[in-house]
Amino acid sequence: MNASPRTVAVVGGGIAGLACALRLAERGIGVTVVETRRKLGGRATSFVDPRSGEVLDNCQHVLMGCCTNLIDFYGRLGVLGSIEWHRDIHWMNPPHAPDRMRPGRLPAPAHFTWSFLRMRMLSVSEKVAVGRAMWRMLRMGASGRLAWEGRPFSEFLAEARQPGRVVDVFWSPVVVSACNLDVGEVSAASAMQVFQEGFLASAEAPLMGLSTVPLVRLYDPAEEAIVAAGGSIRMGVSARAIAFDGRRVTGVVTDEGMVDADAVVAAVPADRLAKLASPTLVRADGRLGRLEEVGTSPILGVHLRFPRRVMDLPHAVLPGRGTHWLFEKGCEPDGSQHVHAVISGASAWMDLDEAAIASRVLEDVRWAFPAARGVEPTAVRSVKEKRATFAPVPGFDRIRPGAAPSGVDLDGGVPNLFLAGDWSRTGWPATMEGAVRSGYAAAGAIVGERMLVPDLAPAPLARLLGVAR
Repeated sequence: MNASPRTVAVVGGGIAGLACALRLAERGIGVTVVETRRKLGGRATSFVDPRSGEVLDNCQHVLMGCCTNLIDFYGRLGVLGSIEWHRDIHWMNPPHAPDRMRPGRLPAPAHFTWSFLRMRMLSVSEKVAVGRAMWRMLRMGASGRLAWEGRPFSEFLAEARQPGRVVDVFWSPVVVSACNLDVGEVSAASAMQVFQEGFLASAEAPLMGLSTVPLVRLYDPAEEAIVAAGGSIRMGVSARAIAFDGRRVTGVVTDEGMVDADAVVAAVPADRLAKLASPTLVRADGRLGRLEEVGTSPILGVHLRFPRRVMDLPHAVLPGRGTHWLFEKGCEPDGSQHVHAVISGASAWMDLDEAAIASRVLEDVRWAFPAARGVEPTAVRSVKEKRATFAPVPGFDRIRPGAAPSGVDLDGGVPNLFLAGDWSRTGWPATMEGAVRSGYAAAGAIVGERMLVPDLAPAPLARLLGVAR
């Protein structure tokens, strides 16, 4: 836009919408956030379980050291003190002790070398195979992975001669957790980015941050900051349509009336945006023409309460199992323990009832932690997020719309309509980092400056070898 608007309506109070609204409010722009739910955070939030009264997260969400914009967002909210950082990644390998991947003293990309070589889960020949694929991804850099955007990651693994067992117990757990699709479904470029930027570029990149409070508590300061800056957040208000006069958008039609605005940011999933945009608006803005092509993938979170401690690690990867991760959520004074299981890319689980889900998850918990054998949980709560993330399938990046109606994204675009959401053109898979990036990009487009935080700089050796090419 030629001049910053005085008022902006942001549709959606998820992370993307909050990130955008916060940056705009910091610039003195009058922001109104419209959110259908009566809580903030979108799909990365918490709920009060009606059975127990507990505040439970929809699903465990993880922050990594390479998530520079998400870290910046949490810093602006003053909640980084609620993030606990972990250097170790525990890979369960019964009956042996868990394998532990931990960055060592060698410079990136060799920082995992010693812990990887000590892993008992993989044989020597399997480790050589993994190293061969990692070296190939390292050398091709960012430009090389783009050539793979239209192909599934499984084809790259086949070309890199990865044994089937290595795919099952090493590549698949990482990819499905990061991209919410398995290796045969996900774009190779998206999967490669996880390894290039999350594992190879820097020893700080793979550090894992976990919230020590319910996710919804992380967003309370956002509401306070936006309101303090003169904005407002209207929760429990449903957007019905984006108002369009044939040339510009004029605000948002809600079930409580019109919210007038000089500009609108649609920070909602693609399927929701398709319902808000009239056929006339879709014809006027080429970014909206392929919303129905944005697929989704589900995540299943399962909360288990055991009468005594059964898990003695803060978190665990379960290679080759139906359950992908376990997170230890704490013990109560009575000795009971809360364990949170996560199944990503969970399409095969969506039709199961809670009893069947609990049975499968308990089998995996007991496989990983012998202390759980013979111990029945006192409570189980499964949470299905059927449309948890967009699906980064091969070719999807070619249809991801940009935040701003300018340049290559114009296509006859509407000049004061901006898009945000992890599914938009963020350059990242379906993550909280991608959501914040989209919000910052939209805010930057509105005020006419770059607001994205720079990526974590690759280590000198990693850069020399080509990871940043």
